Amino acid sequence: MTLVDQFSAYSQWRADAAGAVARLRQWLSRNELGDVQGDLRLQYVLDRLRDDKLTVAFVAEFSRGKSELINAIFFSGHGDRVLPSSAGRTTMCPTELQWTPGARAEIRMLPIRSRATHASVSELKQFPEEWMVLRLDAGSLTDLQQAFARVGETERVSTELASRLGFDIDDKGETGLKPGADGMVEIPSWRHAVIQFPHPLLEQGLVVLDTPGLNAIGAEPELTLSLLPNAHAVLFVLAADTGVTQSDMAVWREYVQCGQSRRKGRLVVLNKIDGLWDGLRDEAQIDAEIARQVSSVAETLDVPETTVFPVSAQKGLVGRISGDAALVERSRLGELERALAEDLLPTKQEIVRDSTLSETDDLVRQTDTLLGARLTGLREQLQELTDLRGKNQSVIEYMMRKIRSEKTEFEQGLQKYYAVRSVFSTLTNNLLAHLGMDTLRDETRRTREAMLESTFTKGLSVAMESFFLSLRGNLARSADEIAEITRMLDSMYKRFSVEHGLKLAAPEAFSTLRYERELDRLESAFNRQINSALALVTTEKHTLTQKFFETVAVEARRTFEVANRDVEQWLRAVMSPLETQVREYQLQLKRRLESVKRIHQATDTLEERVAELEQAEAAMIAQLAELKEIAGGIRAALGAPARAGARTGIAHAA
Repeated sequence: MTLVDQFSAYSQWRADAAGAVARLRQWLSRNELGDVQGDLRLQYVLDRLRDDKLTVAFVAEFSRGKSELINAIFFSGHGDRVLPSSAGRTTMCPTELQWTPGARAEIRMLPIRSRATHASVSELKQFPEEWMVLRLDAGSLTDLQQAFARVGETERVSTELASRLGFDIDDKGETGLKPGADGMVEIPSWRHAVIQFPHPLLEQGLVVLDTPGLNAIGAEPELTLSLLPNAHAVLFVLAADTGVTQSDMAVWREYVQCGQSRRKGRLVVLNKIDGLWDGLRDEAQIDAEIARQVSSVAETLDVPETTVFPVSAQKGLVGRISGDAALVERSRLGELERALAEDLLPTKQEIVRDSTLSETDDLVRQTDTLLGARLTGLREQLQELTDLRGKNQSVIEYMMRKIRSEKTEFEQGLQKYYAVRSVFSTLTNNLLAHLGMDTLRDETRRTREAMLESTFTKGLSVAMESFFLSLRGNLARSADEIAEITRMLDSMYKRFSVEHGLKLAAPEAFSTLRYERELDRLESAFNRQINSALALVTTEKHTLTQKFFETVAVEARRTFEVANRDVEQWLRAVMSPLETQVREYQLQLKRRLESVKRIHQATDTLEERVAELEQAEAAMIAQLAELKEIAGGIRAALGAPARAGARTGIAHAA
């Protein structure tokens, strides 16, 4: 199965899962079993399945054959190179290749001078007028080549302007841009490029991220703090003729591994093995030399040899264009593609499956409990009316008093419920205040003021470190509020279960650990790239402040935005079962009392009412069976095993 086929299968899997979830949503609406909160949760699941993207990032120093590798894997069907891959630098700015359904083929380029605006790339994506947009003719290879070549455009500027735009300057050219004899340096013309291009893999939701070399990477910290860490797979490209150079090692440590010893989805590509095909060695000698280089690379980078893939991107591309299967086989490109699919797709599929099941299983469980409670109440009502057959009016009056007594007792319990709702509202407001964007903006403002007022590097460092301390404190206080909410609801769930027979499981747990880990990652990157002694001493205060707020503060805001969204989802999920069952129990008491009243007023309606309830019982059993079948369909579409001993639907009909 080709890479396109594997991605197509994954895309079809998502579509099937979305269809099964949509069926649940429609069924709940049609049977009036859902509520606004549940519908929002299912809409969120459907949006996530529809918009799911898989990002594969290519990282390398220049002249390692990275662009040629992208051509060989993704664009050989065009019969020629699409991305420029001549000697020297061809990728000068981070470039995203993607396709959005309904979009037009185009290339959007963000001018490098936008760095002076202090706005991040993600923010500027919301303002189309800031970008240069060129239409693409997807059917013209020449048009595509000319448009893609523009990503590599450069311009010569003064060292002062280059520094102001965030580029490091180094007279030796080892750790920054080297000035020419005229004192000018060459910088990219563009800060970021997004290419919308209708390609079979991109249409399936794949996003290819092509990155520039070390010096250009360092100029755009957002790339290292957000885009690369969040990529589902990163291909680190080396050249067999150079091995692991010092600059390669710097890119690997700073931008691929990011201080973590092991990361899933990080593959090493040893390119240009065709340089060993010199005609003087036989295949066995060539294979032995390749194996030796793979072992050496794995040892140098401290990775398993199974994650190092020797290939010849150039020969693989030529072989595919010319239809030479033997040359493609010898290029070993297929082995890399298989590893990419086997490493990337199952991991991503597992994440999507787990998040989808988390929402749908919970809603199915709630609906199942609701229908079970309705069925139990209906059967109790049916039993009461059946027992009234042949009974006199005094027995019926006793039954009315009994139901009224239960109603009074339940209404007294409601006072406690309303008190809990009030406390829940207070705790919720406290929680959202700790995680809220207003609090984060206040802390960001205080940090900026402290940095600008600081006269020493120590003060700058303390101000930035205090920013992280404050965010961690907010997360810690949020965790305390979450624990208090969970304890309170657990107590109320148990009270209503014991006193009124409501079927309520313990509230779902919620943890802030995910966001704490994200802050750990962010702080680690911050300490390496901004809070180092060298950066503090050599970077001007305003430039350092700008760099901090363009990168670290922006990423922190993204983390807290996700935390806000997730905690709001959790709050809806934990309160909804109690609200639903309280409302349902009230309705059941009301129906029971009305039924007995009618019987009291006209005894001849007893048999009619019993018949109505028996029909309602049959309909409810059918609904429970339908729910079980729909829930099974979701799990089947997701490829998840059926829930062993699941308490769904038909169990209530016994």
